[in-house]
This record gives sequence, C-alpha cells and structure tokens, in this order.
Amino acid sequence: MSAPLFLVEALPVADTLTLDGPEGRHAATVQRLRVGEELLLADGRGGTAAAVVAAVGRGTLDLRVTARGYADAEAPRLVVVQGIAKGDRGELAVQAMTEVGVDEIVPWAASRSVTQWRGDRGVRAREKWVATAREATKQARRPWLPVVAGAPDESTAAVARRIAGAQTAFVLHEEAQERLTAVDLPDTGEIVLVVGPEGGIAPAELAAFTEAGARPVRLGPSVLRTSTAGVVALTVLATRLARW
Repeated sequence: MSAPLFLVEALPVADTLTLDGPEGRHAATVQRLRVGEELLLADGRGGTAAAVVAAVGRGTLDLRVTARGYADAEAPRLVVVQGIAKGDRGELAVQAMTEVGVDEIVPWAASRSVTQWRGDRGVRAREKWVATAREATKQARRPWLPVVAGAPDESTAAVARRIAGAQTAFVLHEEAQERLTAVDLPDTGEIVLVVGPEGGIAPAELAAFTEAGARPVRLGPSVLRTSTAGVVALTVLATRLARW
C-alpha cells in the first residue's frame, strides 16, 4: 500500500519537523502511524516530501525527511463548471472529480439548480466543497490541490466570461451531435467543461455559453446524473490527454 499523504501549508526546509494540528492528530490518532512508517507531505502546489516517523506524541508526529520532489502542473488545465446540486450530490461530484484529476471546480448557480447558495448558507456549502476536495486529494495522493472557485457561486454571465477566456470550452448536453471522444483538444491553456444541475441547462444558458465560444458535446446515449457526468467527461479528457 502506498504511503499516506498529508497536506501542509509549507514544506519543511529542515530535515526534521513535527506534524501537528489536524493533520498530525489524524496521522497519530486516526491512522495510528508508528515509528519507522513512511508518509508523504504535500503543499498542494506540486511540492512533496517523503518522511519517516521518528517519534509519536499525543496528536503529533516527529518526522525525518528522506526525499523531496516537485510535480509540474498538468497542461492543459481541466476546469469543471459544476451546476449546484441538491443534497450531497455536489460533494460526491467534487470528490470523484478530484480523484480523477480536475484542476479547478467552479460552483455555478444555474437557473434550474434546485438548491441555491445564498448568504451564510452559500459560504458553508462552498466550504464543504473545499473540504471535500482536500480530503479527496489526500486519498488520491495528488501533489496538486484543486481550486474551488466562486464567491461562493458563479453566475451564468461570469461562467460565460470564463468560457470566453479559455483555450476551448465544452458544454455537456444530451441533444448535442458532437461527442467528447472525437473533438479536437488543445495542448496548452485551459479546457472549461460545463456540467448542468439536475434539471439540465436552460436554453438561454446554453445560448450564452455557445455565444461565448463553448461547443455543446455529448458523452453517449445515456443521460447521466449531475454527480457523475463531470466525472465521466473528465475521465475521457484525462485519457485523451495521456494523463492516464
């Protein structure tokens, strides 16, 4: 089994350090790492450090760094605009998309989203997405932590502006004729992928996105849930871009 990964604000400069705080408590109390076991530290920005447990305290670990590394950011960047979904479907989508390799997730306040993020509720909901992406990054042993954009959610006009500035953009739509498996993909820049909420993308939204430069595409004959459509589309893109 691969060594567990823990996210830190900054990687240690010295060859020894104490892992404390929430990550230290999780490592020492939940995962119960012991002296001599190995783990990985990551700063979420590509930097990593391999370490060995030298001592275990109450919710802390004393570590000895054995190696350092850096992973370049993938290109092109994969950005998913995810229509806000009801219940835990949005969090399920964030979790799986992070594991698959998304670089940025943009919560979108679509007109057909059953759940709307407003005020404090929106702030708390976005924080859940951030926490979910963080935990999924650790589970997947990813050196890069995906960005969760939005303040806390993005309007259709803001999404259209993001599309206009991207290298290329696609909107998943069940009536589209082109398939994501066959469209041309860029080697650099940013690919924006729009995933609608449970009720789908409204005609006015689709028109705004296509006017901004997005191309409607479909995955196949099946209509997928909002919590799975982005994951499947990312898998297609990651495979075609030789990430996998």
